[in-house]
Amino acid sequence: MLPFQMCYAVVLSVISSLSHIMVLTLRLTVFNTQDPSPFLANQLLSNAVVFLCGSVVGAFHKVLMERALRQTFQDTLRCLGIRMKLEIEKRQQENLLQSVLPVYISMKMKLAIMERLQDCKDKEERQRLVKDNNFHSLYVKRHENVSILYADIVGFTRLASDCSPKELVIMLNELFGKFDQIAKENECMRIKILGDCYYCVSGLPVSLPMHAKNCVKMGLDMCEAIKRVREATGVDINMRVGVHSGNVLCGVIGLRKWQFDVWSHDVTLANYMESGGLPGRVHITEATLKHLNKAYEVEEGNGGLRDAYLKELNIQTYLVIDPRSKNQALNSHSMPKPRVNDGLKMRASVRMTRYLESWGAVKPFAHLQSREGYTQDTMVNGKSRCKVSDELALSIDGFHGLLTPLSLSRSLSLSVSLSPSFSQYSVFSCILALIACGVFLRVSFELKVVFLTLASTAYYIIILSAKAGLFSCYGQMLYNQLNENRYYIMCCSCFRQDFLLKNKNRTEQDEIETRENLNRLLLENVLPAHVAALFVGENKKNEDLYYKSYDCVCVMFASVPDFKEFYTECDINKEGLECLRLLNEIIADFDELLSKPKFSGVEKIKTIGSTYMAAAGLSGTPGQENNQDRDRQQAQMGNMVEFAIALIGKLDGINRHSFNSFRLRVGINHGPVIAGVIGARKPQYDIWGNTVNVASRMESTGELGKIQVTEETSDVLQKLGYSCECRGLINVKGKGELTTFFVCTDMSKQQGMGLS
Repeated sequence: MLPFQMCYAVVLSVISSLSHIMVLTLRLTVFNTQDPSPFLANQLLSNAVVFLCGSVVGAFHKVLMERALRQTFQDTLRCLGIRMKLEIEKRQQENLLQSVLPVYISMKMKLAIMERLQDCKDKEERQRLVKDNNFHSLYVKRHENVSILYADIVGFTRLASDCSPKELVIMLNELFGKFDQIAKENECMRIKILGDCYYCVSGLPVSLPMHAKNCVKMGLDMCEAIKRVREATGVDINMRVGVHSGNVLCGVIGLRKWQFDVWSHDVTLANYMESGGLPGRVHITEATLKHLNKAYEVEEGNGGLRDAYLKELNIQTYLVIDPRSKNQALNSHSMPKPRVNDGLKMRASVRMTRYLESWGAVKPFAHLQSREGYTQDTMVNGKSRCKVSDELALSIDGFHGLLTPLSLSRSLSLSVSLSPSFSQYSVFSCILALIACGVFLRVSFELKVVFLTLASTAYYIIILSAKAGLFSCYGQMLYNQLNENRYYIMCCSCFRQDFLLKNKNRTEQDEIETRENLNRLLLENVLPAHVAALFVGENKKNEDLYYKSYDCVCVMFASVPDFKEFYTECDINKEGLECLRLLNEIIADFDELLSKPKFSGVEKIKTIGSTYMAAAGLSGTPGQENNQDRDRQQAQMGNMVEFAIALIGKLDGINRHSFNSFRLRVGINHGPVIAGVIGARKPQYDIWGNTVNVASRMESTGELGKIQVTEETSDVLQKLGYSCECRGLINVKGKGELTTFFVCTDMSKQQGMGLS
């Protein structure tokens, strides 16, 4: 029972037993010649048997204890490994969340979810909560005196049609990675990327006196960057930038796919300033000009001539004159012309990709790459070994410290002066039997106590009924020499130590499970589950950009156009905050539908103001690797239509409770798409392609309360049993005239679809 290896323990046990028998022999023969014992042989044999049994019990105890210690060591090591892994994932998750959301919002959301997860003691309830996440708090705050910048890459749509999936994602990541760098240099916060549109705000979350100058400087830098790309590659692309200064409501709405966003009439105006601007120029309003304090020269913008919204508001606009343009004009004759003749032989997308890769833009999730290893080998052999040994030493030393009293107790018990009777051998046999039964630390304490009590009672009855007088004398002698009962205290203490360690591991396991649920919830609310697993955790693969090509994805845009008229900014609704509270409930109710099993294949992409974007078919195998079967593709379109009908039903319910008359306008299309993650410091998952553009046009050209689809999508839906009405030819921007259809949403007309 001492902390020796088994071979040394056996040798010491044999030596101690033989020495005791030899001393006993000498004591009873050589030094006791006057009164030799008539039972010498029996007494020596009894001692040998007792020592042998004691050694066997001790060896048995040592094997079980080492196994228990080894198991405890492995459990503790595993617990430490999981804890270190979770700390790393926690830092990754916090970095990821804080890169997408401002700190003050992300911390509030995280604390609120932690409280709800910890309140759910039941495991199934906790898992259900993580899955459903009925989280209706509103995290929106008003900020005044900020500047909003919208920038669009002119000519990128035509260029993207010539790109492979890899080229498109690399191109977008390099361009927007460069813009992120420019935004950081000019103290601007990127809000969101919408296709090839980039918008940011200066003055968030901390107020900045130079917010207008920051946005204008950023716009000029973006135009200069895209100019260098155009000159170096010969690809005809440009930037159109619009800037406006005013007030915004910023925060997060909905339950899933959280994205920091801004809302206000000033945000809407900034968007129209971009669409009414000129390629290569920064288009600003009079409000922004006042904040510039003559930092830049301007000229008349005439935005009303190019945009009906600006004309309706009668907004005076200006174009900023870049100070660098004068110097470049003076030096243009002496500057060497870029050599792009060789490159013109290549596709425009190839030239763009090769040039942009030379920028060396940071890849998404790059800030998550530096992390420590947390495998068991590195923990034991590396720097973390000290931490492991410190914690495990307490438990191991505790076991050894508790085993020592048993060793001393046995030595003292066996060295009791011999009496003429052999009562002690019976007692020793009982003690050894109890020890052999008591060392099973993995047996429940209650069962062990019951068994030991029954065994002790049986031994006492047998002993007292056989030779009560002899055992009374022996008991009195033993009490005088050894007034203690260490073994049972040791047994209880050992079990208590083992219990405490298991309880500690169990408590930490519960905490780890809660934090893992939180991490998974937060990550899956930033990225799709199948994408988040690639970037965060032990098996993350963020050495390369994430991009996938799918042969058939069903894309839906659903908007509430009436919300724009409903949204007002006045003192009664707290400058628009209460309007956003209602929008949050609408989006949250839409998000709740995603937790239903029938809509498990629908993936929310993002919200754009009051527009809800979703897709079906992204969680399957990408089309370039393994084509999906036709039945599954068609089923995805049916699920998307049912999801759209469910959204209409949800909105009707909200209308009844809020006394409004909102109606949904839905557009659906299917076809090939490219999915990927772009953005260096704020990674964002998105999908691109002609399918997405047409789906967006199906929504914007649709009618309230109806679902508009393309002719190809209508053919599939009619095969599934849906009724579609031909609308006729409509003019679609960038596509000309297309024949579109309205899906009949009347339940009575759906034959056997089981939409209820």
